[in-house]
Amino acid sequence: MARAIVVKKRTPAIARRHPVDVARELSRFNDAVGKAMEELREIRGKALQELGADEAEIFEGHMLILEDPAFAGQVREKIGRESVDAESALMEVTEQIAAAFETMDSEYLRERAADIRDVGQRVLAVLQGAGDPFAPPPDEPVVIVARDLTPSDTARLDRTRVAGIAADAGGKTSHAAIMARAMGIPAVVGLKNASELVSSGATVIVDGSRGHLVVNPSAAQIAEYDRERESVRKQREVPAPPLPAKTATADGRTVELFANIGSPADLPGALASGAEGVGLFRTEFLFMDRGAFPSEEEQYEAYKAVAEGMGNRPVIIRTLDVGGDKDLPYLSLPGETNPFLGCRAIRLCLERGGLFKTQLRAILRAGAHGRVKIMYPMITTVSELRRANEILSEAKEELAAENIPFDPAVEAGVMVETPAAAVAADILAKEADFFSIGTNDLIQYTMACDRMNESIAHLYQPFHPSVLRLIKMAIDAARRHGKPVGMCGEMASDRIAVPLLLGLGLDEFSMSASSISDIRRLIGELRRADMENLAGEALALESHEAVFALVTERLPFLAP
Repeated sequence: MARAIVVKKRTPAIARRHPVDVARELSRFNDAVGKAMEELREIRGKALQELGADEAEIFEGHMLILEDPAFAGQVREKIGRESVDAESALMEVTEQIAAAFETMDSEYLRERAADIRDVGQRVLAVLQGAGDPFAPPPDEPVVIVARDLTPSDTARLDRTRVAGIAADAGGKTSHAAIMARAMGIPAVVGLKNASELVSSGATVIVDGSRGHLVVNPSAAQIAEYDRERESVRKQREVPAPPLPAKTATADGRTVELFANIGSPADLPGALASGAEGVGLFRTEFLFMDRGAFPSEEEQYEAYKAVAEGMGNRPVIIRTLDVGGDKDLPYLSLPGETNPFLGCRAIRLCLERGGLFKTQLRAILRAGAHGRVKIMYPMITTVSELRRANEILSEAKEELAAENIPFDPAVEAGVMVETPAAAVAADILAKEADFFSIGTNDLIQYTMACDRMNESIAHLYQPFHPSVLRLIKMAIDAARRHGKPVGMCGEMASDRIAVPLLLGLGLDEFSMSASSISDIRRLIGELRRADMENLAGEALALESHEAVFALVTERLPFLAP
Protein backbone atom coordinates (compact mmCIF):
# COMPACT_ATOMS: atom_id res chain seq x y z
CA MET A 1 0.00 0.00 0.00
CA ALA A 2 1.79 3.16 -1.20
CA ARG A 3 1.93 6.04 -3.61
CA ALA A 4 2.19 5.05 -7.28
CA ILE A 5 5.01 6.01 -9.62
CA VAL A 6 4.08 5.38 -13.25
CA VAL A 7 7.15 4.48 -15.32
CA LYS A 8 6.87 5.20 -19.03
CA LYS A 9 9.55 3.29 -20.86
CA ARG A 10 10.04 4.68 -24.34
CA THR A 11 11.88 2.70 -26.98
CA PRO A 12 14.05 5.10 -28.96
CA ALA A 13 12.88 5.52 -32.54
CA ILE A 14 14.97 3.66 -35.08
CA ALA A 15 15.32 5.02 -38.59
CA ARG A 16 16.39 2.15 -40.82
CA ARG A 17 19.59 3.11 -42.65
CA HIS A 18 20.51 1.50 -45.96
CA PRO A 19 23.09 1.11 -47.38
CA VAL A 20 25.65 1.41 -44.61
CA ASP A 21 29.33 0.78 -43.92
CA VAL A 22 28.89 -2.92 -43.08
CA ALA A 23 32.27 -3.29 -41.36
CA ARG A 24 31.53 -0.31 -39.11
CA GLU A 25 28.05 -1.58 -38.20
CA LEU A 26 29.38 -5.04 -37.42
CA SER A 27 32.05 -3.50 -35.19
CA ARG A 28 29.43 -1.38 -33.38
CA PHE A 29 27.23 -4.42 -32.85
CA ASN A 30 30.07 -6.61 -31.58
CA ASP A 31 31.16 -3.89 -29.13
CA ALA A 32 27.58 -3.51 -27.88
CA VAL A 33 27.27 -7.26 -27.37
CA GLY A 34 30.47 -7.25 -25.33
CA LYS A 35 29.27 -4.39 -23.11
CA ALA A 36 25.85 -5.97 -22.70
CA MET A 37 27.54 -9.20 -21.59
CA GLU A 38 29.52 -7.26 -18.96
CA GLU A 39 26.27 -5.73 -17.66
CA LEU A 40 24.62 -9.16 -17.47
CA ARG A 41 27.57 -10.57 -15.51
CA GLU A 42 27.25 -7.70 -13.05
CA ILE A 43 23.48 -8.17 -12.65
CA ARG A 44 23.88 -11.95 -12.31
CA GLY A 45 26.40 -11.44 -9.52
CA LYS A 46 24.05 -9.05 -7.72
CA ALA A 47 21.13 -11.48 -8.11
CA LEU A 48 23.24 -14.40 -6.88
CA GLN A 49 24.31 -12.47 -3.77
CA GLU A 50 20.93 -10.95 -2.91
CA LEU A 51 18.35 -13.39 -4.31
CA GLY A 52 19.96 -16.80 -4.76
CA ALA A 53 21.00 -19.24 -7.48
CA ASP A 54 17.55 -19.77 -9.01
CA GLU A 55 17.06 -16.06 -9.75
CA ALA A 56 20.66 -15.62 -10.91
CA GLU A 57 20.00 -18.43 -13.40
CA ILE A 58 17.58 -16.13 -15.23
CA PHE A 59 20.48 -13.91 -16.21
CA GLU A 60 22.63 -16.88 -17.11
CA GLY A 61 19.84 -17.65 -19.58
CA HIS A 62 20.08 -14.10 -20.93
CA MET A 63 23.83 -14.55 -21.35
CA LEU A 64 23.23 -17.78 -23.26
CA ILE A 65 20.81 -15.96 -25.58
CA LEU A 66 23.44 -13.30 -26.20
CA GLU A 67 26.08 -15.96 -26.93
CA ASP A 68 23.78 -18.07 -29.12
CA PRO A 69 24.82 -17.89 -32.80
CA ALA A 70 21.14 -18.14 -33.70
CA PHE A 71 20.63 -14.72 -32.06
CA ALA A 72 23.72 -12.59 -32.55
CA GLY A 73 24.65 -14.59 -35.64
CA GLN A 74 21.37 -13.73 -37.33
CA VAL A 75 21.88 -10.05 -36.56
CA ARG A 76 25.38 -10.09 -38.06
CA GLU A 77 24.12 -11.98 -41.10
CA LYS A 78 21.31 -9.45 -41.61
CA ILE A 79 23.70 -6.49 -41.34
CA GLY A 80 25.95 -8.02 -44.00
CA ARG A 81 23.26 -9.41 -46.30
CA GLU A 82 21.01 -6.35 -46.32
CA SER A 83 23.66 -3.64 -45.68
CA VAL A 84 21.50 -2.31 -42.85
CA ASP A 85 22.37 -0.51 -39.61
CA ALA A 86 23.01 -2.52 -36.41
CA GLU A 87 19.99 -1.13 -34.52
CA SER A 88 17.48 -2.08 -37.20
CA ALA A 89 18.97 -5.53 -37.74
CA LEU A 90 18.99 -6.17 -33.99
CA MET A 91 15.37 -5.16 -33.45
CA GLU A 92 14.07 -7.02 -36.51
CA VAL A 93 15.79 -10.28 -35.50
CA THR A 94 14.75 -9.85 -31.85
CA GLU A 95 11.11 -9.37 -32.80
CA GLN A 96 11.13 -12.30 -35.23
CA ILE A 97 12.46 -14.70 -32.58
CA ALA A 98 10.24 -13.32 -29.80
CA ALA A 99 7.15 -13.55 -32.01
CA ALA A 100 7.87 -17.23 -32.63
CA PHE A 101 7.91 -17.86 -28.88
CA GLU A 102 4.68 -15.89 -28.39
CA THR A 103 2.74 -18.31 -30.59
CA MET A 104 3.58 -21.30 -28.39
CA ASP A 105 0.74 -23.04 -26.55
CA SER A 106 2.75 -23.21 -23.34
CA GLU A 107 2.45 -20.16 -21.10
CA TYR A 108 5.99 -20.84 -19.90
CA LEU A 109 7.42 -20.67 -23.43
CA ARG A 110 5.29 -17.65 -24.36
CA GLU A 111 6.78 -15.81 -21.40
CA ARG A 112 10.28 -16.47 -22.75
CA ALA A 113 9.55 -13.94 -25.51
CA ALA A 114 10.03 -11.28 -22.84
CA ASP A 115 13.55 -12.60 -22.17
CA ILE A 116 14.44 -12.37 -25.86
CA ARG A 117 13.18 -8.77 -25.97
CA ASP A 118 15.00 -7.93 -22.73
CA VAL A 119 18.30 -9.03 -24.25
CA GLY A 120 17.56 -7.15 -27.48
CA GLN A 121 16.66 -3.96 -25.61
CA ARG A 122 19.84 -4.23 -23.53
CA VAL A 123 22.04 -4.35 -26.63
CA LEU A 124 19.99 -1.55 -28.25
CA ALA A 125 20.46 0.66 -25.17
CA VAL A 126 24.21 0.20 -25.44
CA LEU A 127 24.14 0.99 -29.16
CA GLN A 128 22.14 4.17 -28.58
CA GLY A 129 23.64 5.21 -25.24
CA ALA A 130 20.19 5.19 -23.61
CA GLY A 131 19.86 5.77 -19.86
CA ASP A 132 18.07 3.67 -17.24
CA PRO A 133 14.30 4.37 -17.30
CA PHE A 134 14.00 3.05 -13.72
CA ALA A 135 15.60 5.84 -11.75
CA PRO A 136 15.91 5.19 -8.00
CA PRO A 137 12.60 5.95 -6.26
CA PRO A 138 12.37 8.56 -3.49
CA ASP A 139 13.01 7.61 0.12
CA GLU A 140 9.35 6.79 0.79
CA PRO A 141 7.93 3.38 -0.28
CA VAL A 142 6.30 3.42 -3.73
CA VAL A 143 4.43 1.09 -6.06
CA ILE A 144 5.97 0.86 -9.53
CA VAL A 145 3.30 0.90 -12.26
CA ALA A 146 4.59 0.14 -15.77
CA ARG A 147 3.56 -1.34 -19.08
CA ASP A 148 5.97 -4.18 -18.45
CA LEU A 149 9.07 -4.98 -16.43
CA THR A 150 11.89 -7.12 -17.70
CA PRO A 151 13.91 -9.32 -15.32
CA SER A 152 16.68 -6.73 -15.56
CA ASP A 153 14.29 -3.96 -14.54
CA THR A 154 13.09 -5.99 -11.58
CA ALA A 155 16.58 -6.95 -10.43
CA ARG A 156 17.57 -3.28 -10.29
CA LEU A 157 14.68 -2.31 -8.01
CA ASP A 158 15.49 -1.39 -4.42
CA ARG A 159 13.25 -3.71 -2.42
CA THR A 160 13.59 -1.51 0.65
CA ARG A 161 11.81 1.29 -1.23
CA VAL A 162 9.56 -0.58 -3.71
CA ALA A 163 6.43 -1.70 -1.88
CA GLY A 164 4.76 -3.30 -4.89
CA ILE A 165 4.67 -3.77 -8.66
CA ALA A 166 1.77 -3.47 -11.11
CA ALA A 167 2.31 -4.18 -14.82
CA ASP A 168 0.09 -4.22 -17.88
CA ALA A 169 1.91 -7.19 -19.43
CA GLY A 170 3.25 -10.51 -18.14
CA GLY A 171 1.95 -13.67 -16.52
CA LYS A 172 2.61 -15.65 -13.37
CA THR A 173 5.43 -17.57 -15.06
CA SER A 174 7.18 -14.47 -16.41
CA HIS A 175 10.67 -14.03 -15.03
CA ALA A 176 9.81 -10.56 -13.74
CA ALA A 177 6.98 -12.08 -11.67
CA ILE A 178 9.25 -14.87 -10.45
CA MET A 179 11.90 -12.37 -9.39
CA ALA A 180 9.34 -10.16 -7.64
CA ARG A 181 8.25 -13.19 -5.58
CA ALA A 182 11.87 -13.98 -4.74
CA MET A 183 12.41 -10.38 -3.63
CA GLY A 184 9.29 -10.49 -1.47
CA ILE A 185 7.64 -7.68 -3.45
CA PRO A 186 3.86 -8.03 -3.98
CA ALA A 187 3.13 -7.91 -7.72
CA VAL A 188 0.15 -8.01 -10.04
CA VAL A 189 0.81 -8.46 -13.76
CA GLY A 190 -1.33 -8.80 -16.88
CA LEU A 191 -3.46 -5.73 -16.01
CA LYS A 192 -3.54 -4.58 -19.67
CA ASN A 193 -3.92 -0.81 -19.14
CA ALA A 194 -3.01 0.07 -15.54
CA SER A 195 -0.14 2.30 -16.68
CA GLU A 196 -2.63 4.42 -18.64
CA LEU A 197 -5.34 4.58 -15.96
CA VAL A 198 -3.19 5.18 -12.86
CA SER A 199 -1.64 8.58 -12.24
CA SER A 200 1.67 9.07 -10.47
CA GLY A 201 0.98 10.10 -6.90
CA ALA A 202 -2.26 8.11 -6.55
CA THR A 203 -2.54 5.82 -3.52
CA VAL A 204 -2.75 2.18 -4.61
CA ILE A 205 -2.97 -1.23 -2.98
CA VAL A 206 -1.27 -4.20 -4.65
CA ASP A 207 -3.07 -7.41 -3.64
CA GLY A 208 -0.72 -10.05 -5.00
CA SER A 209 -2.70 -12.95 -3.54
CA ARG A 210 -5.90 -12.12 -5.42
CA GLY A 211 -4.36 -10.37 -8.41
CA HIS A 212 -6.07 -7.04 -7.65
CA LEU A 213 -4.86 -3.46 -7.96
CA VAL A 214 -6.97 -1.05 -5.89
CA VAL A 215 -6.62 2.57 -6.97
CA ASN A 216 -7.47 5.41 -4.55
CA PRO A 217 -8.91 3.03 -1.91
CA SER A 218 -11.55 4.15 0.55
CA ALA A 219 -10.85 4.42 4.27
CA ALA A 220 -12.79 1.19 4.80
CA GLN A 221 -10.68 -0.65 2.20
CA ILE A 222 -7.46 0.63 3.76
CA ALA A 223 -8.58 -0.54 7.19
CA GLU A 224 -9.58 -3.96 5.81
CA TYR A 225 -6.24 -4.45 4.07
CA ASP A 226 -4.36 -3.27 7.15
CA ARG A 227 -6.06 -6.02 9.17
CA GLU A 228 -5.34 -8.62 6.48
CA ARG A 229 -1.69 -7.58 6.20
CA GLU A 230 -1.26 -7.93 9.96
CA SER A 231 -2.92 -11.36 9.88
CA VAL A 232 -0.57 -12.52 7.10
CA ARG A 233 2.42 -11.21 9.03
CA LYS A 234 1.44 -13.25 12.09
CA GLN A 235 0.85 -16.39 10.00
CA ARG A 236 4.31 -16.11 8.47
CA GLU A 237 5.86 -16.09 11.93
CA VAL A 238 4.54 -19.65 12.42
CA PRO A 239 6.90 -22.19 10.76
CA ALA A 240 5.24 -24.21 8.00
CA PRO A 241 5.05 -27.98 8.62
CA PRO A 242 7.57 -30.00 6.60
CA LEU A 243 6.34 -31.32 3.29
CA PRO A 244 5.80 -35.10 3.07
CA ALA A 245 8.06 -37.03 0.71
CA LYS A 246 5.03 -38.47 -1.09
CA THR A 247 1.73 -36.94 -2.10
CA ALA A 248 -1.29 -38.40 -0.34
CA THR A 249 -4.81 -37.33 0.58
CA ALA A 250 -6.01 -37.08 4.17
CA ASP A 251 -7.54 -40.57 3.83
CA GLY A 252 -4.29 -42.11 2.58
CA ARG A 253 -4.89 -42.24 -1.19
CA THR A 254 -1.62 -41.53 -3.02
CA VAL A 255 -1.22 -39.54 -6.22
CA GLU A 256 1.90 -38.26 -7.98
CA LEU A 257 3.00 -34.67 -8.48
CA PHE A 258 5.22 -34.14 -11.51
CA ALA A 259 6.88 -31.03 -12.97
CA ASN A 260 6.44 -29.51 -16.41
CA ILE A 261 9.79 -28.43 -17.85
CA GLY A 262 10.98 -26.76 -21.02
CA SER A 263 14.69 -27.58 -20.98
CA PRO A 264 17.41 -29.28 -18.89
CA ALA A 265 17.96 -25.89 -17.23
CA ASP A 266 14.59 -26.35 -15.46
CA LEU A 267 15.73 -29.57 -13.81
CA PRO A 268 17.25 -28.11 -10.59
CA GLY A 269 14.01 -26.28 -9.85
CA ALA A 270 11.96 -29.41 -10.42
CA LEU A 271 14.14 -31.44 -8.07
CA ALA A 272 14.17 -28.73 -5.42
CA SER A 273 10.37 -28.58 -5.50
CA GLY A 274 10.07 -32.26 -4.65
CA ALA A 275 8.73 -33.31 -8.04
CA GLU A 276 8.16 -37.07 -8.24
CA GLY A 277 8.87 -37.04 -11.96
CA VAL A 278 8.61 -34.96 -15.13
CA GLY A 279 5.09 -35.10 -16.49
CA LEU A 280 5.78 -32.95 -19.53
CA PHE A 281 9.14 -32.23 -21.13
CA ARG A 282 8.34 -29.79 -23.92
CA THR A 283 10.89 -30.39 -26.64
CA GLU A 284 10.06 -27.30 -28.70
CA PHE A 285 12.89 -25.29 -27.12
CA LEU A 286 15.45 -27.40 -29.00
CA PHE A 287 13.89 -26.51 -32.32
CA MET A 288 13.41 -22.78 -31.75
CA ASP A 289 15.72 -19.80 -32.10
CA ARG A 290 17.82 -21.51 -34.78
CA GLY A 291 18.04 -21.88 -38.54
CA ALA A 292 17.89 -25.68 -38.94
CA PHE A 293 16.64 -28.84 -37.23
CA PRO A 294 18.67 -30.01 -34.21
CA SER A 295 20.63 -33.16 -34.87
CA GLU A 296 19.84 -36.52 -33.26
CA GLU A 297 22.96 -36.18 -31.13
CA GLU A 298 22.02 -32.73 -29.88
CA GLN A 299 18.53 -33.92 -28.94
CA TYR A 300 19.88 -37.07 -27.31
CA GLU A 301 22.22 -35.09 -25.06
CA ALA A 302 19.36 -32.85 -23.87
CA TYR A 303 16.99 -35.74 -23.19
CA LYS A 304 19.76 -37.77 -21.55
CA ALA A 305 20.61 -34.87 -19.20
CA VAL A 306 17.03 -34.81 -17.90
CA ALA A 307 16.74 -38.61 -17.69
CA GLU A 308 19.96 -38.89 -15.69
CA GLY A 309 19.12 -35.89 -13.55
CA MET A 310 15.78 -37.35 -12.49
CA GLY A 311 17.37 -40.65 -11.49
CA ASN A 312 14.73 -43.33 -11.08
CA ARG A 313 11.84 -40.88 -11.47
CA PRO A 314 9.78 -41.03 -14.69
CA VAL A 315 10.37 -38.47 -17.44
CA ILE A 316 7.60 -38.03 -20.02
CA ILE A 317 8.99 -36.45 -23.19
CA ARG A 318 6.43 -34.94 -25.56
CA THR A 319 7.34 -35.21 -29.22
CA LEU A 320 7.57 -32.02 -31.24
CA ASP A 321 4.44 -29.90 -30.83
CA VAL A 322 4.75 -27.17 -33.42
CA GLY A 323 3.17 -26.28 -36.74
CA GLY A 324 0.10 -24.30 -37.64
CA ASP A 325 0.15 -21.32 -35.29
CA LYS A 326 3.61 -22.24 -33.95
CA ASP A 327 5.73 -21.92 -37.04
CA LEU A 328 9.46 -22.51 -37.26
CA PRO A 329 10.96 -20.48 -40.12
CA TYR A 330 12.96 -23.39 -41.49
CA LEU A 331 9.87 -25.65 -41.65
CA SER A 332 8.54 -23.66 -44.64
CA LEU A 333 4.94 -24.47 -43.76
CA PRO A 334 2.20 -23.14 -46.05
CA GLY A 335 -0.19 -20.57 -44.58
CA GLU A 336 -3.41 -21.97 -43.13
CA THR A 337 -6.84 -20.38 -42.75
CA ASN A 338 -7.35 -21.98 -39.34
CA PRO A 339 -3.96 -23.03 -37.96
CA PHE A 340 -5.34 -24.36 -34.64
CA LEU A 341 -7.14 -27.02 -36.70
CA GLY A 342 -4.33 -27.43 -39.19
CA CYS A 343 -1.13 -29.39 -39.72
CA ARG A 344 0.41 -29.29 -36.27
CA ALA A 345 1.89 -31.58 -33.59
CA ILE A 346 1.54 -35.29 -34.45
CA ARG A 347 0.00 -34.45 -37.83
CA LEU A 348 3.12 -32.54 -38.83
CA CYS A 349 5.41 -35.24 -37.43
CA LEU A 350 3.66 -38.00 -39.36
CA GLU A 351 3.88 -35.90 -42.51
CA ARG A 352 7.61 -35.28 -41.90
CA GLY A 353 8.50 -38.86 -40.99
CA GLY A 354 12.27 -38.34 -41.15
CA LEU A 355 12.14 -35.47 -38.67
CA PHE A 356 9.90 -37.51 -36.38
CA LYS A 357 12.07 -40.62 -36.49
CA THR A 358 15.19 -38.62 -35.66
CA GLN A 359 13.50 -37.35 -32.51
CA LEU A 360 12.21 -40.80 -31.56
CA ARG A 361 15.70 -42.28 -31.95
CA ALA A 362 17.10 -39.61 -29.63
CA ILE A 363 14.39 -40.24 -27.03
CA LEU A 364 14.85 -44.03 -27.22
CA ARG A 365 18.59 -43.62 -26.68
CA ALA A 366 17.98 -41.36 -23.66
CA GLY A 367 15.78 -44.13 -22.29
CA ALA A 368 18.93 -46.16 -21.61
CA HIS A 369 19.80 -43.59 -18.92
CA GLY A 370 16.54 -43.35 -16.97
CA ARG A 371 12.79 -43.96 -16.89
CA VAL A 372 11.85 -42.21 -20.12
CA LYS A 373 8.38 -42.30 -21.66
CA ILE A 374 7.19 -40.92 -25.00
CA MET A 375 4.03 -38.84 -25.39
CA TYR A 376 2.35 -37.99 -28.69
CA PRO A 377 0.48 -34.64 -28.82
CA MET A 378 -2.79 -33.86 -30.62
CA ILE A 379 -3.85 -37.47 -31.21
CA THR A 380 -7.44 -37.59 -32.50
CA THR A 381 -7.67 -41.04 -34.14
CA VAL A 382 -6.33 -44.50 -33.36
CA SER A 383 -4.79 -44.63 -36.86
CA GLU A 384 -2.50 -41.72 -35.88
CA LEU A 385 -1.41 -43.60 -32.76
CA ARG A 386 -0.74 -46.74 -34.78
CA ARG A 387 1.27 -44.90 -37.42
CA ALA A 388 3.33 -43.13 -34.74
CA ASN A 389 4.05 -46.47 -33.09
CA GLU A 390 5.03 -47.95 -36.46
CA ILE A 391 7.67 -45.24 -36.89
CA LEU A 392 8.74 -45.87 -33.27
CA SER A 393 9.21 -49.57 -34.11
CA GLU A 394 11.28 -48.64 -37.16
CA ALA A 395 13.49 -46.44 -34.98
CA LYS A 396 14.00 -49.33 -32.54
CA GLU A 397 14.95 -51.70 -35.36
CA GLU A 398 17.49 -49.22 -36.73
CA LEU A 399 19.12 -48.65 -33.34
CA ALA A 400 19.30 -52.39 -32.68
CA ALA A 401 20.91 -52.96 -36.09
CA GLU A 402 23.46 -50.22 -35.32
CA ASN A 403 24.21 -51.67 -31.83
CA ILE A 404 23.26 -48.37 -30.18
CA PRO A 405 21.92 -48.76 -26.61
CA PHE A 406 18.27 -47.80 -26.11
CA ASP A 407 15.22 -48.78 -24.07
CA PRO A 408 13.24 -51.34 -26.11
CA ALA A 409 10.38 -51.31 -23.56
CA VAL A 410 9.78 -47.55 -23.58
CA GLU A 411 6.13 -46.66 -22.96
CA ALA A 412 4.26 -44.54 -25.51
CA GLY A 413 1.21 -42.56 -24.43
CA VAL A 414 -1.05 -39.90 -25.89
CA MET A 415 -2.17 -36.44 -24.91
CA VAL A 416 -5.93 -36.22 -24.64
CA GLU A 417 -6.45 -32.65 -25.77
CA THR A 418 -9.34 -32.84 -28.23
CA PRO A 419 -12.98 -33.84 -27.67
CA ALA A 420 -12.44 -36.62 -30.23
CA ALA A 421 -9.70 -38.20 -28.12
CA ALA A 422 -11.77 -37.92 -24.94
CA VAL A 423 -14.93 -39.40 -26.48
CA ALA A 424 -12.92 -42.23 -28.09
CA ALA A 425 -10.67 -42.72 -25.07
CA ASP A 426 -11.87 -46.31 -24.66
CA ILE A 427 -10.52 -47.07 -28.16
CA LEU A 428 -7.21 -45.27 -27.62
CA ALA A 429 -6.71 -46.83 -24.17
CA LYS A 430 -6.45 -50.30 -25.77
CA GLU A 431 -3.22 -49.29 -27.53
CA ALA A 432 -1.79 -46.34 -25.57
CA ASP A 433 0.38 -47.10 -22.53
CA PHE A 434 -0.88 -44.02 -20.67
CA PHE A 435 -2.92 -40.84 -21.04
CA SER A 436 -2.00 -37.25 -20.19
CA ILE A 437 -4.85 -34.77 -20.41
CA GLY A 438 -3.82 -31.47 -21.98
CA THR A 439 -6.53 -29.18 -20.65
CA ASN A 440 -5.27 -25.98 -22.30
CA ASP A 441 -6.32 -27.21 -25.75
CA LEU A 442 -9.11 -29.50 -24.53
CA ILE A 443 -10.97 -26.51 -23.04
CA GLN A 444 -10.29 -24.43 -26.15
CA TYR A 445 -11.62 -27.04 -28.55
CA THR A 446 -14.56 -28.07 -26.37
CA MET A 447 -15.78 -24.49 -25.90
CA ALA A 448 -14.87 -23.48 -29.50
CA CYS A 449 -12.99 -20.58 -27.92
CA ASP A 450 -9.60 -19.30 -29.06
CA ARG A 451 -7.89 -18.92 -25.71
CA MET A 452 -5.62 -16.19 -27.10
CA ASN A 453 -8.61 -14.04 -28.11
CA GLU A 454 -9.32 -11.59 -25.29
CA SER A 455 -12.75 -10.65 -26.66
CA ILE A 456 -14.11 -14.14 -25.95
CA ALA A 457 -11.93 -15.00 -22.96
CA HIS A 458 -15.10 -15.35 -20.84
CA LEU A 459 -15.94 -18.52 -22.80
CA TYR A 460 -12.68 -20.23 -21.83
CA GLN A 461 -14.27 -22.12 -18.92
CA PRO A 462 -12.26 -24.96 -17.34
CA PHE A 463 -15.10 -25.89 -14.95
CA HIS A 464 -17.82 -26.10 -17.58
CA PRO A 465 -19.66 -29.43 -17.14
CA SER A 466 -18.86 -30.39 -20.75
CA VAL A 467 -15.12 -30.12 -20.00
CA LEU A 468 -15.44 -32.04 -16.72
CA ARG A 469 -17.45 -34.79 -18.43
CA LEU A 470 -14.79 -35.22 -21.12
CA ILE A 471 -12.10 -35.45 -18.45
CA LYS A 472 -14.18 -38.10 -16.65
CA MET A 473 -14.61 -40.08 -19.88
CA ALA A 474 -10.85 -40.17 -20.41
CA ILE A 475 -10.10 -41.16 -16.81
CA ASP A 476 -12.80 -43.85 -16.73
CA ALA A 477 -11.59 -45.35 -20.03
CA ALA A 478 -7.99 -45.46 -18.81
CA ARG A 479 -9.05 -47.07 -15.54
CA ARG A 480 -11.08 -49.78 -17.33
CA HIS A 481 -8.00 -50.75 -19.32
CA GLY A 482 -5.58 -50.51 -16.40
CA LYS A 483 -3.72 -47.52 -17.81
CA PRO A 484 -2.53 -44.54 -15.70
CA VAL A 485 -3.82 -41.09 -16.53
CA GLY A 486 -2.27 -37.74 -15.67
CA MET A 487 -2.82 -34.10 -16.51
CA CYS A 488 -0.22 -31.62 -17.72
CA GLY A 489 -2.39 -28.59 -18.49
CA GLU A 490 -2.76 -25.48 -16.32
CA MET A 491 -5.83 -27.01 -14.67
CA ALA A 492 -3.61 -29.50 -12.81
CA SER A 493 -2.31 -26.70 -10.55
CA ASP A 494 -5.60 -24.81 -10.18
CA ARG A 495 -6.60 -24.94 -6.50
CA ILE A 496 -10.31 -24.97 -7.39
CA ALA A 497 -9.82 -27.77 -9.94
CA VAL A 498 -7.64 -30.07 -7.80
CA PRO A 499 -10.50 -31.32 -5.53
CA LEU A 500 -12.60 -32.11 -8.62
CA LEU A 501 -9.73 -33.90 -10.36
CA LEU A 502 -9.05 -35.97 -7.26
CA GLY A 503 -12.70 -36.92 -7.18
CA LEU A 504 -12.68 -37.85 -10.87
CA GLY A 505 -9.80 -40.27 -10.20
CA LEU A 506 -6.77 -38.53 -11.68
CA ASP A 507 -3.55 -40.45 -10.91
CA GLU A 508 -0.91 -37.81 -11.66
CA PHE A 509 -0.79 -34.01 -11.65
CA SER A 510 1.95 -32.24 -13.60
CA MET A 511 2.61 -28.51 -13.21
CA SER A 512 5.25 -25.82 -12.95
CA ALA A 513 7.74 -26.60 -10.20
CA SER A 514 6.75 -23.49 -8.24
CA SER A 515 3.23 -24.87 -7.69
CA ILE A 516 4.15 -28.32 -6.39
CA SER A 517 4.56 -27.59 -2.68
CA ASP A 518 1.26 -25.67 -2.51
CA ILE A 519 -0.69 -28.39 -4.32
CA ARG A 520 0.93 -31.13 -2.21
CA ARG A 521 -0.25 -29.42 0.97
CA LEU A 522 -3.72 -28.88 -0.50
CA ILE A 523 -4.09 -32.55 -1.46
CA GLY A 524 -3.03 -33.54 2.04
CA GLU A 525 -6.02 -31.61 3.42
CA LEU A 526 -8.59 -33.38 1.22
CA ARG A 527 -10.30 -36.74 1.54
CA ARG A 528 -10.64 -38.52 -1.77
CA ALA A 529 -13.93 -40.12 -0.79
CA ASP A 530 -15.40 -36.67 -0.13
CA MET A 531 -13.97 -35.34 -3.38
CA GLU A 532 -15.62 -38.19 -5.32
CA ASN A 533 -18.99 -37.01 -3.99
CA LEU A 534 -18.10 -33.40 -4.84
CA ALA A 535 -17.11 -34.31 -8.41
CA GLY A 536 -20.32 -36.30 -8.87
CA GLU A 537 -22.39 -33.27 -7.91
CA ALA A 538 -20.35 -30.99 -10.16
CA LEU A 539 -20.96 -33.18 -13.21
CA ALA A 540 -24.71 -32.68 -12.77
CA LEU A 541 -24.55 -28.88 -12.70
CA GLU A 542 -25.33 -26.63 -15.63
CA SER A 543 -22.55 -24.04 -15.77
CA HIS A 544 -18.95 -23.12 -15.04
CA GLU A 545 -20.15 -20.60 -12.45
CA ALA A 546 -22.28 -23.19 -10.65
CA VAL A 547 -19.34 -25.60 -10.38
CA PHE A 548 -17.06 -22.85 -9.06
CA ALA A 549 -19.67 -21.86 -6.48
CA LEU A 550 -20.13 -25.50 -5.38
CA VAL A 551 -16.41 -26.04 -4.76
CA THR A 552 -15.87 -22.78 -2.89
CA GLU A 553 -19.00 -23.35 -0.78
CA ARG A 554 -17.90 -26.86 0.27
CA LEU A 555 -14.25 -25.83 0.65
CA PRO A 556 -14.46 -22.19 1.74
CA PHE A 557 -10.70 -21.93 2.34
CA LEU A 558 -10.31 -22.09 -1.47
CA ALA A 559 -12.47 -19.03 -2.10
CA PRO A 560 -10.47 -16.12 -3.58
